[in-house]
Amino acid sequence: MTPAIDYAKKHNLAHTIHSYQHDADCQSYGLEAVEKLGVRASQVFKTLVLTLTDERLVVAVIPVQAKLNVKAVAKIFSVKKAKMAEPMVVQRSTGYILGGVSPLGQKKALATLIDSSAEQHECIFVSAGQRGLEIELASTDLCKYTNARYADLALYG
Repeated sequence: MTPAIDYAKKHNLAHTIHSYQHDADCQSYGLEAVEKLGVRASQVFKTLVLTLTDERLVVAVIPVQAKLNVKAVAKIFSVKKAKMAEPMVVQRSTGYILGGVSPLGQKKALATLIDSSAEQHECIFVSAGQRGLEIELASTDLCKYTNARYADLALYG
């Protein structure tokens, strides 16, 4: 079990766990999940941790095939800039390693944004807390139980 799975069970979230053999040479954890689970890329979301100019850490959950609009994140949190947090900072604050960061069950609850495209799907997939492990759940539950809000965060192309 991971903290994310324990969190889902503790809060009685309807969910399904999906596992696959992670390839250590894979560069894109999210796209690997799409391929190995045979699901649509638009339903698989990655969890990114950012540092704001005021030193707060925040989470953005976006589709795996998208890039994050960091300017939108900064604007939402009323700061000048946002940037990807350093890997060790991510691990210390969330308790997860990169490629396995889940928005659920983090050591320290961080302000969370979910790309608004998640609302188009009954269920989405996010990391369940380790590489090769995904949790499928309703985006509305993810939003509610992480105290998140939906926002237009994804950039394509």
